[in-house]
Amino acid sequence: MNLQRNIMRRKTIAIIMLIITNLFLFGCDGLDSKSTSLSIIYGVMAVSALLLLVAYGSLVHKKELWFLLLFSSVFIVNTGYFALSISKNLEEALLANRIAYLGSVFLPMSMFMIIMNVCGLRYKRLLPGCLLVISVIVFLVAASPGYLDIYYKEVSFRLVDGVGMLDKTYGEWHCLYLFYLVTYFGIMVITILHASVKRRMKSKIYAVMLAGAVLVNIGVWMLEQLVDIEFEFLAVSYIISEFFMLSLCLIRQEQAVRSEKMLEDIQVTDEKQRQKQSGEQQSKLTLSGAEESEDLTVKSEMIENSEQIQLFLEGVDNLTPAETKIYHCYIAGKSTKEILRELSITENTLKYHNKNIYGKLGVSSRKQLKEIAKQL
Repeated sequence: MNLQRNIMRRKTIAIIMLIITNLFLFGCDGLDSKSTSLSIIYGVMAVSALLLLVAYGSLVHKKELWFLLLFSSVFIVNTGYFALSISKNLEEALLANRIAYLGSVFLPMSMFMIIMNVCGLRYKRLLPGCLLVISVIVFLVAASPGYLDIYYKEVSFRLVDGVGMLDKTYGEWHCLYLFYLVTYFGIMVITILHASVKRRMKSKIYAVMLAGAVLVNIGVWMLEQLVDIEFEFLAVSYIISEFFMLSLCLIRQEQAVRSEKMLEDIQVTDEKQRQKQSGEQQSKLTLSGAEESEDLTVKSEMIENSEQIQLFLEGVDNLTPAETKIYHCYIAGKSTKEILRELSITENTLKYHNKNIYGKLGVSSRKQLKEIAKQL
């Protein structure tokens, strides 16, 4: 009951935050002053990003560095956009622009590392450090206006109905930031596709959420490149991406809690069985007693940790149709000969499928598969 209440509370908080954001966004259209409207929209985006950062810190028990960096980056970006809209001179506008770029540079890096971790892909320890160095270089170039003319050849400040804006003439190095974003978007899409094809993703919903977060930003970014719009729609797309990522965190956390609860129940049951049969094993060391002891040892090994339970449950969903048929044959207790005859396959084909089935379910034998399926 407590778990269900917690889940409902988290979902309710997320829904309320989304409703409040939408009310602010669409409610601003009715204001008379364009400056007031844009300033409020950017302000709401900054506050929403802060609320999402707080929500991550309060709702997610096990914090991850890259998620913290992502949520912080979105807050910094939207704070920069808001500061730019209320700027009164060129110096203030350039400072706000640097703040926005600070978040914009580290945001794709953090999202890429999250995708790598969620997909279960291995990488060298030097990778985060190298990406960090590249991000710092890109930020320094983007933050150079006011000191150098390599990113903007010319930049001036203007007020449009009270809204601060920068008029820019792009320099030779401006393409560096564009290349930086395009490269990250590309490798993120490729990574998600690779993990999905290789079945590295623990759940299909993970792939959908990650792909949604990336595609939303790609779509908005391409729109801004093709259409000359005064409003920074990336501020909104970043918030949408955060909702995807926060939902992903909560789903992973709920699955972990469910697996741990299931593990506790299995361990309690197994302990009772061991206590019940310990007396019989001491007085009767027969073949039957030895087999029962072996079964208990196998069960104990199978429930060693919650990750194995979770892997088994998710692995069943990822079995191919042919593997699913073989899996059900094993559960039904059919022999190898019966399976070969029923499915009209060769022994080598069965061995091939066995390798894939055992790998996805995290087991090493048919006996382990049957025992853990029986208990779950």
